[in-house]
This record gives sequence, structure tokens and C-alpha cells, in this order.
Amino acid sequence: MITQDQIPTVLDHPVYDTDGNKIGEAKHVFLDDATRQPEWVSVKTGLFGTSESFIPISDASLVEDHLEVPFPKEKVKDAPNVDVDAGGHLSEEEEHRLYEYYGIDWDAAWQQANQPSTGGETGTTDDAMTRSEEQMHVGTERQEVGRARLRKYVVTEEVQKTVPVRHEEVRVEREPVTDANRDDATAGPDISEAEHEVTLHAERPVVETTAEPVERVRLTTDERTEEETVTGKVRKEKIEADKDDKDDKDDKRQP
Repeated sequence: MITQDQIPTVLDHPVYDTDGNKIGEAKHVFLDDATRQPEWVSVKTGLFGTSESFIPISDASLVEDHLEVPFPKEKVKDAPNVDVDAGGHLSEEEEHRLYEYYGIDWDAAWQQANQPSTGGETGTTDDAMTRSEEQMHVGTERQEVGRARLRKYVVTEEVQKTVPVRHEEVRVEREPVTDANRDDATAGPDISEAEHEVTLHAERPVVETTAEPVERVRLTTDERTEEETVTGKVRKEKIEADKDDKDDKDDKRQP
């Protein structure tokens, strides 16, 4: 059984069964109302720690930085769900149901928790009261809040480019007959009909596309830390002194 001094070592640390299987993370430790000693530990179980199971720690032991309990992992995960009130307190009915599930004698456990501790004392008590307060321990859990993905798809867009194109046009050249070209000019018949043909050429734009790699894209995650205020309720004891005033009216003598 662990002590109150060991509670900080237990909270937010792993809880294992006797076979070395990790059950989950210890989130809360509940004290017995009478002895104020640790009686239950709640453990976050299930996918992403979405469930909270209760385990009795009367026979648990602290081993290095984790807690070992004498119950199999599946036994703990199937433990009945219980509601804890706003003050962080288990009702007697819920506690009885948990003891029954773990096969622990309720009466024997209650008597053991409430029997007076001898510890070599002589039976004398001091004249002071002990005032206790509950402390709220806030931890964090990691859970999935969404998914991001890369998706590649094809779109078609129009692209305009200006390119120079050339073409041939007909131009009629006339030259007078001179001594230099007279022989060519008189080589044919004097008067006749004839045709002469030339082929015209023109350039036209030709479109061709090729796939070229231009960019590499990947997903990465950045971690940001934000401040978040957690509000909870804790109970604390108060001690007040009551004074009984003696009524001395009857002691007054009549004149």
C-alpha cells in the first residue's frame, strides 16, 4: 500500500499489472474518508486514454517510477464505470460495487481501514486537531483532434504566348530590257500566252507540352504551447471554536 507522501510519485506515471503489462497513466488518487490514506487510484485506459478505471491500491506497490497492482490489465479495463461527485468523492454504493467487482470483502476492507492503529502508542492523544485539504493535480493527455492530408489533382488552364511566324507574299518585279538581258527576253516566241507559277510558304504555330517537375510538397507539424485555465473543486476542512456561555441567571441572589 502506498502512503500519502508517495502520491506525487504515482500521479501521471504508468500503472502496470503483475505481468508487466501497462494499464495506463495514474490520474487521481482517492483517500479513505476515515483514515485519509490512499484507497483508490483512477487510471486512464482505452484508445487515447478516453476511459477512466478505478483500482484498489491496498495491495499495490510502488516500483521505481511506476505503480504495480495485483489485477490483470483486462480486469481493470472492464471495471464498472462510476460517477465521482463534484468534490471528487466516491459514494458508498459505488465503492461497494467496485469492491465486489474486484472480489474484495467489503466488511473486511472497512474494518481494516477503520481499526485503530497501535503503533506502540500508550493510548494517549494530544489536544490538537489535524486539518486537511484536497489538492487539485492537473495533467495533460495527448489525443487526436483531426487529420491533414495532401491531395494532388489536375486542372486545365489557358496559357497565351506570342510567337513570331513568317509567310511569303507575291511581289511582281518589272525590269526593262537591256543589253544585259536582251538574249533572255527574246528567247521565246514574239507573241504568245504563258503562265509562270511560284509556291508560297507560311509558318504556323505548333503547340507541344511536356511535364516538368517544379516543386516538392510535404506535410509537417509544428507544436504550439498555449495557456489553458482548468477549473475544479476541492474540499477542505475548517476548524472553528465554539464557546458555551454559562447561564448564571439562577445564581443571582434576590435582594
